[in-house]
Amino acid sequence: MSESHVPASASSELAARARKLDAEDGLAALRGRFVLDEDEGVYLDGNSLGALPANVPDRIADVVRRQWGELRIRSWEESGWWTAPERVGDRIAPLVGAAPGQIVVGDSTSVNVFKALVAAVRMAREDHGDGRDEILVDATTFPTDGYIAGSVARLTGCALRPVTPAEVPGALSSRTAAVLLNHVDYRTGRLHDLPSLTAAVHAAGAYAVWDLCHSAGALPVGLDEHGVGLAVGCTYKYLNGGPGSPAFLYIRQDLQDRFDSPLPGWNSHADPFGMKDVYEPAEGALRGRVGTPGILSLLALEAALEVWEGVPIEAVRAKSLALTDFFLECVAAYVPAGRVESLTPVAHEERGSQVALRCPDAGEVMKRLIARGVVGDFRRPDVLRFGFTPLYVRFADVERAARVLAETLGS
Repeated sequence: MSESHVPASASSELAARARKLDAEDGLAALRGRFVLDEDEGVYLDGNSLGALPANVPDRIADVVRRQWGELRIRSWEESGWWTAPERVGDRIAPLVGAAPGQIVVGDSTSVNVFKALVAAVRMAREDHGDGRDEILVDATTFPTDGYIAGSVARLTGCALRPVTPAEVPGALSSRTAAVLLNHVDYRTGRLHDLPSLTAAVHAAGAYAVWDLCHSAGALPVGLDEHGVGLAVGCTYKYLNGGPGSPAFLYIRQDLQDRFDSPLPGWNSHADPFGMKDVYEPAEGALRGRVGTPGILSLLALEAALEVWEGVPIEAVRAKSLALTDFFLECVAAYVPAGRVESLTPVAHEERGSQVALRCPDAGEVMKRLIARGVVGDFRRPDVLRFGFTPLYVRFADVERAARVLAETLGS
């Protein structure tokens, strides 16, 4: 399909609307906080890797040249390296609805899932005895979460039971120790009901562990408000922390003195430099630490989080929904009927910040889209994913992406 096959009247109208929406966008100026080439195309893969915040390169240069190059080991104290995991955690806290002192940053998401899930099983057995011998896991989860849950089940002598989030309330029983759930489905962008599912899990005497990888920085989470006990999340998607940036672990205040980590490293010891033979856990969220944190990536994340200063997460959510609404409208107007199927829920309360389109030749279509400057990603066997990061994605980007998609599908 050539560009002329997209109805000219529809294209003109939607392009005009995009310009109007961008002119009225209260978050539009935030785009200038990122390194983005205005002519390079449309980046809709921030749900896999966020764009580079403009202040990060100079900050990292200072960390390398001055803090490491000149101060060297003195920087653990003089540059605040030692306290960075909690300090950066406190910067993330308001973005996920948590009070300070409950988030520690370090390790990968997988490692933090392992720590949280084992701790959840141990607390459930402390509460109710060894009869708590079952772990429920989101059957639609990102594969690694399932692998970790399976390992935790073997290590703790639990049975592993995969169920969909909708099936969780009916699957809970007096045997349930812990439930591992994704807030947003990574394939479809479906947003699951964190408040009601958390309440159901707690009513059954179990502990919910939430994976926030596809929601942190894209929408309000309300960890404290909804009484979530444990949560984990990555920082390289909507939080723009950089490739492989360290993940975070949330431990609710009243559970911190009961958090029994399966990885009791020296960094979480009450006296880390005492080098004692017996492990004594530190107070508070520090119990979630293990070994020496990766300082370069941790401080890159700290700098990246500065783009959030003065940005209410509620405004981000409002723009996210407007962007995804507009994209779905443009796709409906431009793409030939029946060529793609949206897997993303229409209802706002069930939608994250991405749109997933099913397409028989999705892998090849995404390659051609990227060649034309529209960057999303492909998930086997047949899903095109487009992530909408409200801090830097424009409505004009949305209209262009849908138009190029239509032209690509028809070529």
